[in-house]
Amino acid sequence: MTRRALILLEGASNSPGYVQAAQRLELHPITLSADPTQYLAALGIDAVRVEGDDLDALIRECTRLRAAYDIAGITSAGETEYATVGKLCRHFDLPGPNPASIERCCDKFAQRQLLAEAGVPVPAYRVAANATEIEGFAAEIGLPVIVKPAVGIGSSGVRLCRDLDELAEHTTYLLGGKHKWRSSPRILVEEFAQGPQYMAETMGNEVIGIGTAEFGPPPHFVYSEWSYPALLTDDEHERIANVSLSCLRALDLGWGPTNIELRWTKLGPVVIEVNPRLAGAPTPQLVHLVYGVDLVTEHIRLVIGEECNLRRRQSQTAAARFLLPDRDGTLDWIVGDSRAAAISGVAEVKFYIKPETPIVRKCDYRDTIGHVIATSPTRAQTEAILQRAVDLIDWSITPFPTLGE
Repeated sequence: MTRRALILLEGASNSPGYVQAAQRLELHPITLSADPTQYLAALGIDAVRVEGDDLDALIRECTRLRAAYDIAGITSAGETEYATVGKLCRHFDLPGPNPASIERCCDKFAQRQLLAEAGVPVPAYRVAANATEIEGFAAEIGLPVIVKPAVGIGSSGVRLCRDLDELAEHTTYLLGGKHKWRSSPRILVEEFAQGPQYMAETMGNEVIGIGTAEFGPPPHFVYSEWSYPALLTDDEHERIANVSLSCLRALDLGWGPTNIELRWTKLGPVVIEVNPRLAGAPTPQLVHLVYGVDLVTEHIRLVIGEECNLRRRQSQTAAARFLLPDRDGTLDWIVGDSRAAAISGVAEVKFYIKPETPIVRKCDYRDTIGHVIATSPTRAQTEAILQRAVDLIDWSITPFPTLGE
């Protein structure tokens, strides 16, 4: 009997979760990657070398695999690969996202335009191509402003510019050769929407859950903690859910998972960004702990054409605290994971790096060196458990030698 296979294009922190969920569904996961050795080797699955942005090569490889397997579905945990996933699914007549919708959504300027045209509340914004335009648009909108690449992920190149000096400094960073551009530079200059940050997780046209997000110190936006469910009144929850569903309609994202970031301002919920894919780890774990919905498994069910189960139960709260280094240098040691994991209510302690690893902070998602997840019936109890666990973790970083040492 031909084995049913799930094709996974490389990408994102959720990849191991997709492999494990596929295996639980009795699917054989196969990863297509430009560097198969770096993906999922520890899980012992098949990995095939193929460039992830070469659609013709991916079609040829999937065609070859189809001679040996029953390809049940094709997907990815990564945003940059997700439009390609949609194109492959259409080529092979498999369920998948609309690639045109994904591509429009991944262009933050196009996303802003579509949302604004549909009446979805978004910050004031302009798109700039050079330093003169950036400075002019910042003056129009009024400082402070957010300045960021029009295409990018994980808060890379995103900064709050509170005065003209910070604006000039970040403009130089983006246009002076330090930031890596995939295409010609286009920069969004946006109003700084002030207020608490929320995240809505959706599947199809249904809001599964709403959580809160905390950041490290400005001017950058490096996440320090996520927690679910958000402490909202019924009216606030309804307004965030309605705005989130309006985003899906405006962007034609009614299939599969979506992560929507919002801020609650003096005018109510304002959309910061719509991510046309599953939120990065450990969000799926938090949602599963709180609502009982396994987003990864249910996404795979959609991918292989099965009906997914989004029935929610809320009996717990859950939060993830991210471990952030305070300096660049070489990690000498990091300890405390086993002691922290032994605390009742701690669901996971995970270190992303090992001793002897050089740490160079990028002021984005790549700065995190680990996380701790805690869960309990109440938010206060969860926070107390989380703090106890984090207090047991310690590490040492030796700064890099300076010139002349």
